[in-house]
Amino acid sequence: MARLAGSSKLLRAMNESATMALLIDRGTLTRGELRELTGLSKPTTSDVLRTLTEAGLAIVVGHTSGGPGPNAEVYAVNPAAATVLAISVRDVSETLHAPFEAALCDLGGAVLARAAYPSDPADGDPVGTVRAIAGDLCARAGLAGDRVTHLHLGVPGSYDPGTGAIRHIDVTGWGRPGLVPELAAALGVTVEADNDVNLAAIAERHRGAAAGSGSFALLWLGAGLGCAIDLGTSLLRGATGGAGEIGYVPLGLAAPGQPRDLQSLAGGPAVAALGAAHGFTGATPEEMVADAARADSPAAADFLAALADRIAVVLAVVAALVDPPLVVLAGEVAQAGGPRLRDLVTEAFHRNTPLRTPVEVTALTDDAVLLGAMDSGLRSVRESLVDSLNARPIPGPVLRSA
Repeated sequence: MARLAGSSKLLRAMNESATMALLIDRGTLTRGELRELTGLSKPTTSDVLRTLTEAGLAIVVGHTSGGPGPNAEVYAVNPAAATVLAISVRDVSETLHAPFEAALCDLGGAVLARAAYPSDPADGDPVGTVRAIAGDLCARAGLAGDRVTHLHLGVPGSYDPGTGAIRHIDVTGWGRPGLVPELAAALGVTVEADNDVNLAAIAERHRGAAAGSGSFALLWLGAGLGCAIDLGTSLLRGATGGAGEIGYVPLGLAAPGQPRDLQSLAGGPAVAALGAAHGFTGATPEEMVADAARADSPAAADFLAALADRIAVVLAVVAALVDPPLVVLAGEVAQAGGPRLRDLVTEAFHRNTPLRTPVEVTALTDDAVLLGAMDSGLRSVRESLVDSLNARPIPGPVLRSA
């Protein structure tokens, strides 16, 4: 009788990947809890945990107490098994933000180091810039430079995986073809890039106003306009990564001197011009909006009402095309305007359209793009670790006599 050798190794790999996935999802588990969740026998569970701990992927983090019998060991993923570097790349032409902000976090999600960089460390060379940031953050965290496992970039543009290029980006050096594969080869780590608004949506789902929503759209109001469409299980990115670039949508046959597209209607420069016309003198559009949101004056009310009318036009485009169950207003201008601007936008939206899409303002006060890059990078690394356990080479069939 012939039998297939190697099936036991495949089954063991599947058991290990399932156990690793549970530890990542649940945080900490005892051996008994893992047995209940996986249905594995006591010896198999012990063998799987021994393999994971010897591989440095799992560790004992404590012991239970108070019950009958010996204390049970509590297991968790080893936070040192992987290190994620997240970098938010910004177009700072219309803001006072530093052009780069970055964070280093371990597999458990703990932030090991974080810093903003007010100037480009390598003067327009993305590879040199990333190397300098990685070296600085590793030094701050007391880690060797080669401890970075994965790089996740949040960029003010769209990443086209077909060409390896970041498109629609106005940051020196970052738009050249093949940049992402070049970074991966130069740094020796896996590299992913995503649109900054998409990453903000990921952070909003995990930490903000969209938590618990089946799907939603995020409307980004900052120096530029953007839209992220969360389908519940994934983000709509489009054929070349350009889905959501709504700033390019034209406003019909605009007359000379009138806004020609949505960006020139409600993007950062347009907001600044509108604020200045109402007597506000902040250094950035968000400062003007924040000053108006705090003020109790006719000028503030008029400025915010005029701005809300413009944002409602952008919101109508999103709501009519996608019909999402929720739209979250995010970005520097939305954060600055807060609930007061949200309410005015909703009122203008309802006044000018028959649509009744629910509207919320972001619940995040931190850099949503960097938070999303961290969340997305961690997810990629964790999935990769699980997949690697389930993808070990399995011997081919071997015929054995009965």
